Amino acid sequence: MAVTFPGTRKVLSRGKDRGRLLATLLTLSIPTMVEEILATLLQYVDTAMVGQLGEQATASVSITTTINWLVGSIAGAIGTGILAMISRAVGSGDQERIRSLSKQALFLATGCGLVTGSVCIVLSPFIPVWMGAEPAIQAQASRYFFIISLPMVFRTWTTILGASIRATQNTRTPMVISMTANGLNVVLNYGLIYGAGMGVTGAALASALSYALSGILMFAAYRRSAVLSWKWKDFQVEIPLLKECAVIGGPVLGTTVTSCMGYVVFAGLVSGMGTTIFAAHSIAVTAETIFYIPGYGLRTATSALTGAALGEKNQEKLKNTGYLSVALTVGMMCLSGLTLYLVAYPLMRLFTPSETVASLGASMLRLVALSEPFFGLMIVLEGIFYGLGRTRYAFVVETFSMWGIRIFFTFLCVRVWRLDLQAVWFCMIGDNVCKALLFALPVTRRKQRERLFSVTG
Repeated sequence: MAVTFPGTRKVLSRGKDRGRLLATLLTLSIPTMVEEILATLLQYVDTAMVGQLGEQATASVSITTTINWLVGSIAGAIGTGILAMISRAVGSGDQERIRSLSKQALFLATGCGLVTGSVCIVLSPFIPVWMGAEPAIQAQASRYFFIISLPMVFRTWTTILGASIRATQNTRTPMVISMTANGLNVVLNYGLIYGAGMGVTGAALASALSYALSGILMFAAYRRSAVLSWKWKDFQVEIPLLKECAVIGGPVLGTTVTSCMGYVVFAGLVSGMGTTIFAAHSIAVTAETIFYIPGYGLRTATSALTGAALGEKNQEKLKNTGYLSVALTVGMMCLSGLTLYLVAYPLMRLFTPSETVASLGASMLRLVALSEPFFGLMIVLEGIFYGLGRTRYAFVVETFSMWGIRIFFTFLCVRVWRLDLQAVWFCMIGDNVCKALLFALPVTRRKQRERLFSVTG
């Protein structure tokens, strides 16, 4: 006869609960990882195909990348707020609130797209100049940014309506949409860049058309969702809900704007080091992107599950979600960093025929590979804070680290000490490590940890 000691059943029950939670975390995060990989492949395809046209073409596409991130971050901040609120409503089973939030999501997505798209189109002739682009590439870079800004409403639909769908713990549909849009982009890239001989302009048109398809498909999926559905005659803007979204999304927007403005200044400092150095830097940044996708995929799943656990008022589930997501993310990012270190040079050669650019970029990738676990820790902890709706601390961390470490020391390295690109990347790594440690600080202190994971706060 088997003997069961007191408390054993409770331990086994907890083990089963954690096992189910881990399975759910993986089930939700894997489609998001695939989606992020496909989105990164879109960047890879653009960079690789344009890279074959030479360094000037690469710089024309890359010079506005940080501005593009900045614009996308506005929709991303709104999406974070919407995801946190809808996931909490899903956890509490409040269907009426879910529908109300769903309406606000469409209003915000459309309004954001119209405003940001209009601003980008108007400013497109000036942005490459402000970014320090050399005169020879300014016109081409301006045309590229103008074209990819035209479908901005579709881009914001993809981001914000996609966040609404993920909040209902449906991550497969956005993945399928991303696969479809990226497939179109690859075909159009080849046809327009090489077949039609349109070069950088062809890459821009391919991206714009894929953005439009993604937005249309995401809108259709959003309208077909049984959880998010509502009738057009019932549509209305609800100011109290928009205010709630602003309370959560406002600091996120502040975080992303602060971060992206930092990236703009950072890229501007590097672009002043010369076209070859900037090409190596920008290609290396793009090449690295796919290796921190596991962290971002888990962050989205973690935010959704954290919000749902908070809505359920299930403190045990809330804590387990945090612990499991951190352990899983850091473990995956260790493997990711090791892989990046080993494939750095051949990866760079995929994007550029220039030996000088490839060698310099590979050296930078080997440096940053060692910091990938810290980057993963930063990403997943930020996702936990976002899922809890506690976004102000993230703003403080981002502002201090980006401007106090990355920008300040990069300025000294480039403008004062006249150091090389390696010093600049050490500044970038220092920024990521600092953020990880600052995000981990509240979790390591018992009282702050209990307050953070409280379902009654």
